[in-house]
Amino acid sequence: MLPLGLTEEAMAAAAGEVDLESLSAAQRMRARFGPELAAGALTQESLRRRAVAKFGEDARGMFFTRDGLEQATRPAVAAHHAERLRTGGATGVVDLGCGVGSDAIAFLRAGMSVRAVEVDPETAAVAAANLGSVSAGSRAGAGSRGRPTYDVVVADVERDIASLAEVTPADWAWFADPARRDRTGRVWRLSDFSPSWPFVLRLLSGDRMAGIKLGPALPHAEIPSGVEAEWVSHSGTTLEAALWTGGDAIPDGRRATVIERGGGSASLLVDDTAASLEVGPIGRYVYEPDGAVIRAGAIAMLAARLHATSIDPKIAYLSSDEVVRTPFAQAFEVLERLPYAEKALRGWLREREIGSLEIKQRGIDLDPAQLRRRLAPRGSGSATFLLTRSPKGASVLAVRRVVA
Repeated sequence: MLPLGLTEEAMAAAAGEVDLESLSAAQRMRARFGPELAAGALTQESLRRRAVAKFGEDARGMFFTRDGLEQATRPAVAAHHAERLRTGGATGVVDLGCGVGSDAIAFLRAGMSVRAVEVDPETAAVAAANLGSVSAGSRAGAGSRGRPTYDVVVADVERDIASLAEVTPADWAWFADPARRDRTGRVWRLSDFSPSWPFVLRLLSGDRMAGIKLGPALPHAEIPSGVEAEWVSHSGTTLEAALWTGGDAIPDGRRATVIERGGGSASLLVDDTAASLEVGPIGRYVYEPDGAVIRAGAIAMLAARLHATSIDPKIAYLSSDEVVRTPFAQAFEVLERLPYAEKALRGWLREREIGSLEIKQRGIDLDPAQLRRRLAPRGSGSATFLLTRSPKGASVLAVRRVVA
């Protein structure tokens, strides 16, 4: 059964429209299905097309709300959540505030049963439709778990947590993704979270395994005692800080996890006593650590692995005369060191007929887009400038990415 009063026929008609925003599309849909169903189908098809960037071809058969699509976990990251809970011993998960069901789908596909809880009935109906579309294809759990099951419950997670706990098996985990938006957009203050921060703390201090998805800007000072904090990036973007208790979570541990676009992941468990970060000269190669590594405070550990030193004590760039392949940083080969003077940079670009210019910077107060306009690159060539502060002052490096 389709959610939101939609029909298969209306969705198929909307999918056949090339320009969903055009007046002619709206007129055709309204004439055939009436104004309400036409608007709903066109809106849903528009959301599906936007969702392809996040969900790939799976988006074609899913349903969304506007806020739900914005807040939904990327499938690769949701699969990582599911794997952590599954390997930690959970046979099922109560997804508290499931939204459109992105994480719940991953739990189901990983062989765990799911109870998806959502306070908004419309969003709950969307989650139920999405879970229903994948339940037949979900693999059976290991051992005696049997085929995983799911249900969707309309409830207020804070008000109804006691009754939810009563009917939930002991080997099921809690999972929550507190809403971090209000009418003005994204929020960070812990006091604005829904469900509330005190509620999250109670989940983390309870007897069950628990996972909490938060924004990547989570201050280290706010991490509760005895909880593992994991910063996760996907395809070069740092997306979240997840808090874990129970299972294989390491109490008071910090971890940086990099999930690659083509699949696969790598994790770096932080050991603050393992290495100290030394400052050294700019060598043949410069490394830009992944954002998850920076957020987790793992730069010194990464530098030790790369046999590299820091360019500046307050800058995340590392440098070495040898390149070491790593998923935790992008390596650049230094081609030339240039003066930090716009006239000289403009001349360098003109001599080489550079028209496509990427500018990366740390520790220097400038807008790369404005600098690019002032430098006015022209030509068929391409180049990358890396602008960084160093103990000897600002440096401009012409660099080339080292492809793994």
